[in-house]
Amino acid sequence: MTLTLEKVVAFITRQTPHAPELLLFEHPYAGIQIPAGTVEQGEAPEAAVLREGREETGLIGLRLVRALGHRDDSPPEGCAAMARSTTVYARPDAGSFGWARLPRAAWVRTERHADGFTQVSYIEHDSEPDREYISYQITGWVPDEALTRRQVRHFYHLDYPGDAPPRWTVRTDNHRFTLFWAQLDALPPIIPPQDTWLDVLAQQFPDLRRRDG
Repeated sequence: MTLTLEKVVAFITRQTPHAPELLLFEHPYAGIQIPAGTVEQGEAPEAAVLREGREETGLIGLRLVRALGHRDDSPPEGCAAMARSTTVYARPDAGSFGWARLPRAAWVRTERHADGFTQVSYIEHDSEPDREYISYQITGWVPDEALTRRQVRHFYHLDYPGDAPPRWTVRTDNHRFTLFWAQLDALPPIIPPQDTWLDVLAQQFPDLRRRDG
């Protein structure tokens, strides 16, 4: 597991007469989040953040202001990320049946290892309103080389110079997201660990505040 998975975060702001605003979105099952995504193979992170920003928000004309650095964001112990899309097999054997497929960049829990395969579990929780409820789960075996424990996250500040409504919806990644602007001095609670990403943005906007304190 030597491949490095690269991710990007798009802090998209706009200037208003009152204060700068940050673009956020509400996931129908997982709370308020910051636009982010995965760098495609052969793609530069700067190009990826503009692409992801456009795909997740629907906004045309986003401008890259500056890079804000990067950090190691590898999965915790006992977990891994999919380095590539792969079939999930019933046994540690590519000849066994495989009815499911996991996409690149999905995080999984690692269970056991055998014969060049790792048994993994991909679990989706219905975090809103019940964090304990599992709505979807895949458990099976994937080749060891399809996994990685090395992930780097790049942070970028983008701005949007055009007109946009206070709220709108975009359908992507098989979900309908509600996007909205929030004042940087009164941000709503953002899901963990994304709430820690705001520390990066606070270096550029010292007045950044969260309503949850």
